[in-house]
Amino acid sequence: MSERKALIIGAGPAGLTAAFELLKRTDIRPIVLEKSEEIGGISRTVRYKENRMDIGGHRFFSKSDRVMNWWMEVMPVEAQADGNFQITYQRQSRDVAAAKTEGPDPRVEDRVMLVRNRKSRIYFLRQFFDYPIQLSADTLKRLGVARTIRIGLSYMQSAAHQIKPEKSLETFFINRFGKELYRTFFKSYTEKVWGVPCDQISAEWGAQRVKGLSITRALGHFLKKKLGRTAGDISQKSTETSLIERFLYPKYGPGQLWEYVAEDVKAKGGTVTKGWKVHKLFTDGFRITAAEAVNPETGDVQRLEADYFFSTMPIKELMRCLDAPVPASVLEVSDGLQYRDFITVGVLLSKLAIKEDSETGGKLLRDNWIYVQEPDVEVGRMQVFNNWSPYLVGNPDHVWIGLEYFCYETDEIWRKPDAEMIDFATREMEKIGIIHRADVLDACVIRVPKTYPAYFGMYERFEEVKSYISRFENLFLVGRNGMHKYNNQDHSMLTAMTAVDNIIEGRVDKANLWSLNTEMEYHESKDGK
Repeated sequence: MSERKALIIGAGPAGLTAAFELLKRTDIRPIVLEKSEEIGGISRTVRYKENRMDIGGHRFFSKSDRVMNWWMEVMPVEAQADGNFQITYQRQSRDVAAAKTEGPDPRVEDRVMLVRNRKSRIYFLRQFFDYPIQLSADTLKRLGVARTIRIGLSYMQSAAHQIKPEKSLETFFINRFGKELYRTFFKSYTEKVWGVPCDQISAEWGAQRVKGLSITRALGHFLKKKLGRTAGDISQKSTETSLIERFLYPKYGPGQLWEYVAEDVKAKGGTVTKGWKVHKLFTDGFRITAAEAVNPETGDVQRLEADYFFSTMPIKELMRCLDAPVPASVLEVSDGLQYRDFITVGVLLSKLAIKEDSETGGKLLRDNWIYVQEPDVEVGRMQVFNNWSPYLVGNPDHVWIGLEYFCYETDEIWRKPDAEMIDFATREMEKIGIIHRADVLDACVIRVPKTYPAYFGMYERFEEVKSYISRFENLFLVGRNGMHKYNNQDHSMLTAMTAVDNIIEGRVDKANLWSLNTEMEYHESKDGK
């Protein structure tokens, strides 16, 4: 019998997970083609001189046992000094107290997962608010009496009179938080991210990204926290993602894990090749028979035949690669799909202008990232890389931050020269009191196209594309851009794992792939029925 092969387009989390799973569970040899020179997709680690940058921020936690186990097999968890550490999820706890003596020490070993504390806040009105919003005395004081009363009254009104059906992201937010809190903390930031009004964005985005979070859930979590009921947890199946307070993180950022996975794939007989862009897919009816890829640097072209094909490329590009007679109505939808692009300005500082109050004086802010909701600046989020992992920063006395901007490739901000973009970003941060430009030591600019698949425009007709492309029985769309679905890293991995399940089981329909979403219950009820 001839060797079976799978061609995998893209070496991000979904593509590499598919390759790893195929080698581990089948006799199918994966061939991974990555068009860039980087491993990990948007989960890669960007190196700039002695510093490393995590694009977008990637907390390693999941409500899926399968994903958590997978991560920890690739990179073991660091030793825990208290010998009392547990990872809790799906109502079960795994005791890793043995890590006290057996876990790797990150001071001497690199292949290790750190255990990190989660802290995110909102910067608004030139002050910090907890994220998610908590109904604490401090929050109410910062908001002021008048705004607090309006928030309370509008929340009660929304609770009593839900807007049905939820046709837009605006109604989704109002139903869960009330109109006043929506306008205060959600509207301007969300529109900064997407560049369109919330009433033009599908409520499906909220269902995936905000999940079941609401004022009542946030308050319940706040009370549990005060009672000490969430201490020591990394991930809890009954806890909303936005409320999870501990997570795993690779010593040198997310890309480190995916670089190890790529090495493991090659060591087990698979192929991972960078610098090759798939630009044509050959078909025979509703089967893919081969792919043609080009090396943009050399102009070389190669044709690769395979039995199975996995795609993580943007759907609008995939549809134009097919040599099949795609219906004009389907191409109209796929060509009209939109994406939000992303810029990170990495800024190295001697210090921040704003500090955390402590008993011993001012210290570095403890936040992993900060949501900047000030309407007078364009920056959307700020990461403090020191707090993701101290090993991302070359000099521990420096502060290494990432300033995140959301835009389109057609926007003026995308086309700014690096020096101009750095000047623009640092001026904005000085304007809102976060940094002094005199403290800037160095900076760089990273642009990432098609970072966020959009839930507006032609997306309302996306079912037409999904129905058509799902007919190709040996083609599996996985990952964020592959499915035009705002998946987190673990969701992207699960789509790849499920696709391999389908191959093993001989299943050709794709319904179970599309049913996977960011609500990690995966249609299970809380009581397990």
